[in-house]
Amino acid sequence: MSEIAKEQAYVDDLFARLDEEVSTANERLRQVQLEVDPANPDADALIRRETEYHALNSKLDRLNLAQLGLVFGRIDIDSDDPENPVPGHPELDRRYIGRMGLDVREEGYRTLLLDWRVPMARPFYLATTAQPEGVTLRRHIRTKGREVTGVDDEWLSGEHAGEGLEGVGGESALVAAMKAARTGHMKSIVETIQREQDLIIRDETRGVMVVEGGPGTGKTAVALHRVAYLLYTAREQLTKSGVLIVGPNRTFLDYISRVLPELGETGVVLSTVGDLYPGVHGAAPESLLTREIKGSEEMVTILREAVRAHQTLPDAPVELPHGSLRLLVDAAMVKAARTRARRSRRPHNEARAVFAEHLIELLAAQLAKRIGEDPLGGANLLSRADIDQLHDDLAEEPGVEKLIEEFWPELSPEGVLRGLLEDAAAIDVAAAGYDDETREALWRPEGSAWAASDAALLDELAVLVGLPDEEKAEAQSWDEQIEDAQDALDILESSASVDDDDLGDIFDAEHLAATDVISAKELATRQLVRDSRSTAERARADLQWAYGHVIVDEAQELSPMEWRMVFRRSPARWMTLVGDTAQTGSPAGVDTWAATMEPYVGTRFRHHELTVNYRTPVEIMEVANAVLARIDPDATPAVAIRESGVPVRFLPAGSSWETPAEGLTKVIDVSNVTEIKGLEFDHVVVVDPKQIVEASPQGWQDLYVAVTRATQTLTVVGELPE
Repeated sequence: MSEIAKEQAYVDDLFARLDEEVSTANERLRQVQLEVDPANPDADALIRRETEYHALNSKLDRLNLAQLGLVFGRIDIDSDDPENPVPGHPELDRRYIGRMGLDVREEGYRTLLLDWRVPMARPFYLATTAQPEGVTLRRHIRTKGREVTGVDDEWLSGEHAGEGLEGVGGESALVAAMKAARTGHMKSIVETIQREQDLIIRDETRGVMVVEGGPGTGKTAVALHRVAYLLYTAREQLTKSGVLIVGPNRTFLDYISRVLPELGETGVVLSTVGDLYPGVHGAAPESLLTREIKGSEEMVTILREAVRAHQTLPDAPVELPHGSLRLLVDAAMVKAARTRARRSRRPHNEARAVFAEHLIELLAAQLAKRIGEDPLGGANLLSRADIDQLHDDLAEEPGVEKLIEEFWPELSPEGVLRGLLEDAAAIDVAAAGYDDETREALWRPEGSAWAASDAALLDELAVLVGLPDEEKAEAQSWDEQIEDAQDALDILESSASVDDDDLGDIFDAEHLAATDVISAKELATRQLVRDSRSTAERARADLQWAYGHVIVDEAQELSPMEWRMVFRRSPARWMTLVGDTAQTGSPAGVDTWAATMEPYVGTRFRHHELTVNYRTPVEIMEVANAVLARIDPDATPAVAIRESGVPVRFLPAGSSWETPAEGLTKVIDVSNVTEIKGLEFDHVVVVDPKQIVEASPQGWQDLYVAVTRATQTLTVVGELPE
């Protein structure tokens, strides 16, 4: 029997067991849906049913997704207690590696397939001839659907050591994957994870980790596989708190969207940094100067002043009617209340209560003096209780509420930001300490659409202004539901068609009233719509959600204001940040990781570097490295390991070109160069590189990104700038 046939028989058995699990889960799901009587539901039974229902659906999702390349590798490894001894070699354990774990329950849960994330599977990725990790043979198993199409063997130790190895640049599973045509969606690298990538994926750091690497080093793939690994090893924590992945644009998010499901993980929130503020999808174009200013941390000061500008003082004393009397509210009274509110250090809307309380106290004192003053010069005739009553009466006066709204209005982040950016006078007040060029760059016409940079400003304003207390709102809503339920029961009682006295002796027993059958709280509970959304769905809609782990791809693009927004979503500071400062295209992006991280974690972050370029052929990297030298002469390029045999084509400006018949081709010019970060294509045509460089202060970085997107061929139309 051939090796392919042997592996096919093993794979057939794995799929048979997987099908059985799917069938069992589906049958249980059918039973669960029938277990509660819809006509007379029990609240506890409903909760149990919903919990099991969602758990079964989640399990079915994992089982179905795992079928996409269920098994992809095998190792024969030294073991003191082999679970699956290799025939003829009882000292070796045969371990199959795949996307999920499967075992034989009737044989004491003997392992048939190891989840790639478990420690026992790790030698599959770490083993080399220099460091075999006890592995004698490593086999890559290629499948299409449920069919085994091929195997590649690498002998790492023993008498056959070195056989089947052509080096990392040979026709290995890795290079075969890199040469495969692009589809417009990112592919999983779970079958081909390399040693330096595996060390990052399984890093146990519970703080901030920065992963730096040049084009083609697999930064994004490593980050996504790290998510899958963490969701496996810290499932209980991350299932409740969720994982956030921030990418540079929606095209990129669509590009990576299939990788996590193929790894067997769902329920992760994918977002651009501009979409992190719910309800705002910024797309309006902005100048580089505007983006730079709005991205700088100076905006914290400007936004704080914009909020304070709404905390006003009267230009002249305001007369407040109260009965037959007239009270006066002057600037000194309002300023005293404003000072008290500001010193509370609460967000504006929360501090409004402090402002109102102190202003009413001052008004009550003024009123007490007017009506309780002793004409003989003695002590005020009103007691403390009398003054407290005056306070309460004033608090209900419409005129007082109007004054509070005038001098300390309730604000929204959106209202404050529009009021600032669409009003030159408001900008002059909030940005009084900045030059004319800065103030002019901030202004935009009234009614302008949101820009991507606005999300971070709105998020900052949400902190300065304050958001509604969700728990308090939910408690109030629950109390209102109970009140409504009690009203319904009262109506039932009052509208009963039979009076107790009319029953006479017909029934010598008590009749049941509505309140005898159900209480208001129980009735409200039955009407309660339970939140059955997933963690990801709830997190996506909640501005204040604290994620268990945050991944930021192309992290070098984030501005200081955007970093503030991202770190708010990770109070535990457990993050994986991947990027390359040589590719920074944002005018307010990262220059150095140390300077960027210092405000949040000081020097307490872990730094990894990826050194091997798996994607980009040597021929293309020769051109790219010349561009890199213009960006950073001291930079050490990642080592390209693959040759395509096709030199870079240089065509005169204005030339036409032929699009290859096979593979994915992308034409990149100044109009779309900022939209292709993180993406890859088989063939790339870069048009007018000189224009790309001259269009932005980060033009060389943009060109570097453009010429490193190809996995096969590169064509340059127009001369490279000197």
